[in-house]
Amino acid sequence: MELALLYSGGKDSSLAALLLDSFYDVTLVTAHFGVTDDWRHAERAAEALGYPFEAVELDRAVAEEAVDRIRADGYPRHGIQRVHEHALETVAGLDVAAVADGTRRDDRVPTVSRAQAQSLEDRHDVDYLAPLSGFGRRAVDRLVESQLAVESGPSEEIPKSDYEGELRRLLAERYGSDAIVEVFPAHEQTYVRGTKTD
Repeated sequence: MELALLYSGGKDSSLAALLLDSFYDVTLVTAHFGVTDDWRHAERAAEALGYPFEAVELDRAVAEEAVDRIRADGYPRHGIQRVHEHALETVAGLDVAAVADGTRRDDRVPTVSRAQAQSLEDRHDVDYLAPLSGFGRRAVDRLVESQLAVESGPSEEIPKSDYEGELRRLLAERYGSDAIVEVFPAHEQTYVRGTKTD
């Protein structure tokens, strides 16, 4: 069965791919707005892991709406959530039996409620899977440590292919570079270089 996994090139979505691999023909899909070509980092990570890769372009109006929401809120949660939901909808429209993401049990954002998952499945005739939804951060970190070669560091220094990079760029274009520091908390970013067996 064909499965499209929303993929950032980071540890969570990479681990999700490894967990789903026994049951599905996994394609790693990076959704982007065409603001930057940072999605190419995910393409390289997918190649290092040996998975097929696809990039899909999202509706830029959704990114602009999300950036305005982030600026108005003073934090990124609702904006990122909106973008994730749009990405899932877009990927669910591909010719696949299932869609998945790397959301964990303790993620604050993005999240997918039971009702949202059911609606996505019913409207697109796909299965929605969140293979890490029962895993906390510590469990994920332990599995990643044993399976994946990962680079990590401050979010400003590590290549990333998630929505945040493009939202940061749009936020700076619309509201100035200081707006990024005002609304995005500093955090550690990961980038997968391959498996430990490579």
